Amino acid sequence: MKITSLKTFVVEIPFHDGGKEKVITPLTWHTLENVLIRVEDELGNVGWGEAFGYFVSDSVRAMIDRLIAPLIVDQTVSDIPAWNLDAQLRLHIFGRYGVTLFGLSGVDMALWDLKARREGVPLHRLLGATVRESIPTYASLVRYNDNVIGPATCERALREGFKTIKLHENVLDHIAACRRAIGDDVPLATDVNCSWTVEDTREWLPALAELNLAWLEEPIFPPEDFVALSSLRGKGVDISAGENWCTAVQFENALAAGAVDSIQPSVTKVGGISECLRIAELASRYDTLVLPHSPYFGPGLLATLHLAAVQPDVPLVEYHYVQTDGWLYDVKGLLDNGAMHVPTGHGLGLDLNLDVFERFLKN
Repeated sequence: MKITSLKTFVVEIPFHDGGKEKVITPLTWHTLENVLIRVEDELGNVGWGEAFGYFVSDSVRAMIDRLIAPLIVDQTVSDIPAWNLDAQLRLHIFGRYGVTLFGLSGVDMALWDLKARREGVPLHRLLGATVRESIPTYASLVRYNDNVIGPATCERALREGFKTIKLHENVLDHIAACRRAIGDDVPLATDVNCSWTVEDTREWLPALAELNLAWLEEPIFPPEDFVALSSLRGKGVDISAGENWCTAVQFENALAAGAVDSIQPSVTKVGGISECLRIAELASRYDTLVLPHSPYFGPGLLATLHLAAVQPDVPLVEYHYVQTDGWLYDVKGLLDNGAMHVPTGHGLGLDLNLDVFERFLKN
């Protein structure tokens, strides 16, 4: 397929979660920044992708427009994974992580969507043989730092049909309050976003084990300290990480070091669908669970569902449990009693809501 154009857009949609304003970086988090990529072929077919953009959307967009677009526009692509690796090589002096790989992830995703649309099939038909029609999800809550709002939000998620909950609480008392609210039988995890020391994590693991925590996500900084992560395993709580790792190379290093019990590749950050397929092969080789990182409502979430559809050992997909002012896709229509249907239309499977797109488009 010959790529005749590539265009980038930033769509910023406010969200609400019922709690205080969230500060997870130097900035307050209250919008979802979507870096969207539109590619078109010589036949007029269009594919869409999403690059990770939270707080860095302008930088990611600049990376794509200035450095990645020249590698793809007016080029013929017959093998997307091969093109992906060649692009990684040609871009490596700009970094193997961060905005370089974020941008490449989005373009790779758009190419896969385009290829599936050209062939008139859902994306998952290009990715593997075994296909599931729906994937269990978990409600991924924001950090409330509160013993009232957090537990109440957990209870609401259960009423809405979710069967598993992931917190972002990093205080034992707040985690325990949520456990008391939902009872002992509901799987409960927490992502502390690298905010604990190795020593504190080791000290708190027995208490987390008593709370029957399903997994502890990214406990320490840096997230790529595989030796330290491996030292925390086998103490009653599964250790998970990977949303901040990029490329299959880093995942293989982590798996070889026995760093985690489960890995969490993010399709908008890791290098796109092509890298996720390579990582799936590694997970199978190392007999390691894949829990995809996917707090998205755009092409990133749809791509995650298609990838999970052909990986029967992926037990859950992440659903970002907030209320938005608009939906780029009919994501709500995919939800069904704690699971999400895999879209069956061509490509990513759903059509972009152009009214929402234009309403929240940034100049």
